[in-house]
Amino acid sequence: MALYARKLTEAEEEQLKRWLAGNDAALQHRAKIILLSSQGYRVPEIGPLVKSHPANLRKWIHRFNERGCEGLRTVRSGGPRLRFTPQQRQEIIRLAQSKPRDLGLNFSRWTLHRLAQQAVRYGIVDRISHECVRQILREAHCQYKGDMDN
Repeated sequence: MALYARKLTEAEEEQLKRWLAGNDAALQHRAKIILLSSQGYRVPEIGPLVKSHPANLRKWIHRFNERGCEGLRTVRSGGPRLRFTPQQRQEIIRLAQSKPRDLGLNFSRWTLHRLAQQAVRYGIVDRISHECVRQILREAHCQYKGDMDN
């Protein structure tokens, strides 16, 4: 069954046309999708015109049909992403390159979880996930060490 944008109110049509003429590229794109759909274009026809995947087009049409123009605005989830300074990143890398036993710890090999725990314990960061540690080390092409390195 074909999916189309529901019938537009005058206010919605005006809003979509304002967005289409505006400076926000994301809202321009979404307004174009809804306007084309409301004119009877099907998702497979809209895709090539706006260079978007059909699943993405369906998402915006569904959001518009459920919530109107407000459904086309992107709502950021959560707060800002946790960011770390270059100095904090370097300290995490140095920690990973150290031997746990040399720091008085009772294990000989790092895991990502242990690195995250110790980064907090040593006051390098207030909090960090093991996944964030992994990404920092991957970006630095860093290997973490243990007793096997002597």
